[in-house]
Amino acid sequence: MISRRFLVALFSLVLLLPAGRAFAANRTAYVVIDAQTGFVLEQVDGRDKRQVGSLTKVATAMVVLDWAEKRAGDLNQLATIPPEAFVGTGENLIGFQPGDRITLRDLLYAALVQSDNVAAYSLAAHVGTVLQPVVPTAGNGSPVAIFVGQMNVLAKSLRMDRTRFVNPHGIDTGERSMPYSTASDMARLSRYAMNKAAFRFYVSQKERQISFSRGTQKKAYQLRNTNELLGTNGVDGVKTGKTQRAGDCLILSAHRESEIQTDGGHTRATPRNLIIVMLGSANRFAEGGQLLARGWQLYDQWAAGGRMIDPNKTL
Repeated sequence: MISRRFLVALFSLVLLLPAGRAFAANRTAYVVIDAQTGFVLEQVDGRDKRQVGSLTKVATAMVVLDWAEKRAGDLNQLATIPPEAFVGTGENLIGFQPGDRITLRDLLYAALVQSDNVAAYSLAAHVGTVLQPVVPTAGNGSPVAIFVGQMNVLAKSLRMDRTRFVNPHGIDTGERSMPYSTASDMARLSRYAMNKAAFRFYVSQKERQISFSRGTQKKAYQLRNTNELLGTNGVDGVKTGKTQRAGDCLILSAHRESEIQTDGGHTRATPRNLIIVMLGSANRFAEGGQLLARGWQLYDQWAAGGRMIDPNKTL
């Protein structure tokens, strides 16, 4: 006969199991890589599909910057903030209104520095309109849909095979199909983006004043970067993200002075850069600082061992 004490213990264990599973499912997914080679120094749940919030805007910015570079797009041209930019995009911290006129350059600053959703949508609407005649489409051929299609083309080209973008800002409510990515995929994207001098400059700005026109009035706004770790311990980017589904998300880029090596009279400088992606953190800046310190420890061990690269552990 089963003892009463055993049944109580068994029942207590059953009660604990769902909480344990929930905790495991909600733990931070992260990846730490050497930015130069893409070698993964450490990862936990790096391929888990998660919502990534405003980390999406890294892809948005790169579609715009690639368009400007490859198709001679002018970032100084003026865009008009469309009424649709205020539908389902959440807060409007800058205070844009439909019809405001602003350069694409300042929209990029607004989207990357202060993570403004209206700015991200307006970039997609403007550049998507320019791309409309030259990009083949199926189904919904609206400018924003065309632009988001290019975000997914970029993801595919970077082998981000567990990523789907559905909008330019990362809002994950009210969407028929849910956006998702992984820590590893976002690390691939970040490595690509940080190889571009223009992108590096945008995300390195702690503050930036932008201006826009409202009718005959000239407006100015002082942006403040949402990345609290920027400028500390070598952190030079990249992006924050947060929604209820995504939790706290963060991409960090950090650098140290290049390592100088002399061999047979030849001097070689080896850049030292880390990229860290965290998804679903409970405290992204505290955890990000801890992961950064650990990342450099792992990097130093890897470098001391000759920087051997396992192709199976390279993004």
